[in-house]
Amino acid sequence: MMMYRKLCLFEVAVLCYAAFTLLLMAFFWGRLVNPGAMVLGRVGIVAMTLVLWQVYRRRPSKLTLLLRVVGQMCVLGWWYPDTYEFNRLLPNLDHVFAGWEQALFGCQPALLFSQTCSSPVLSELLSLGYFSYYPLIGAVSFYYFWKRPVRLDYAAFVILASFFLFYVIFIFLPVAGPQFYFEAVGVDQIAAGHFPDLGHYFLDHQEALPIPGAEGGLFHDLVQQAHDAGERPTAAFPSSHVGITVVLLWLAWEKRAGETRPWGLVVPVAVLFVLMFFATFYIQAHYAIDAIAGLFTGTAMYFVLRWAYGRAERSAWRVEN
Repeated sequence: MMMYRKLCLFEVAVLCYAAFTLLLMAFFWGRLVNPGAMVLGRVGIVAMTLVLWQVYRRRPSKLTLLLRVVGQMCVLGWWYPDTYEFNRLLPNLDHVFAGWEQALFGCQPALLFSQTCSSPVLSELLSLGYFSYYPLIGAVSFYYFWKRPVRLDYAAFVILASFFLFYVIFIFLPVAGPQFYFEAVGVDQIAAGHFPDLGHYFLDHQEALPIPGAEGGLFHDLVQQAHDAGERPTAAFPSSHVGITVVLLWLAWEKRAGETRPWGLVVPVAVLFVLMFFATFYIQAHYAIDAIAGLFTGTAMYFVLRWAYGRAERSAWRVEN
């Protein structure tokens, strides 16, 4: 069995991101709205990381390694809104991105898509694609645990480090997305091609448009509930939903010598990726350019992180028992 006597690289990625954001907190401390809760959250995540590592060292097994992975995956939902605590201190840039969208497409796809394609079937399919985000992360991670256990730490590193790279972008690029910007400006103004600069409006405003689509549909309502529970005016460009799903597709596509490509995983991930791509601006979570940027950004992150893991692996980060 492969032993991981040191912290796994995915845990190192978590600790590096926690340390980086703590430094940012020190810089912005006087302006942060919830600094105490932010510090306590980081202390809790670091403590969890160290406890799970020690559990593994005492009882090394596939299951205790999986527990280390699952622990970090479960707190991604905490890290995401944390980006809002930083970027709401910066002037909003939605007017710039909505302007680029208009220049590129001659319209606002996020405004017109759901209006012109209002079929309940299409609405549910796209909502299914959007809702599949976290289940897909779990499915690909579990596939590596079950079929490629010696590569589980690799898959976890690529996924988690991709998330944290996206979060760094979101911290410094305050784009709220159509559901927040259109609500603040007014849909009539957007339709007329007016994209005012809102400055620091989102410092203390989180009102959003309702999710477009067929109300009463199972997946439409699940997406609406998820947005009501945890969405913030942050993280629009590039789309991490698209970017992370691209990373998952690349991970599913991988095969090593002697392995067969897992088409039973690749095909569903690919289908859900296509639905995810269009769903991001159908439900007005993103501009279309966010989805396009997510495609290229996610692909770049996958190859860079795969290379980084290979370098670390060759430096004997992993130690065999």
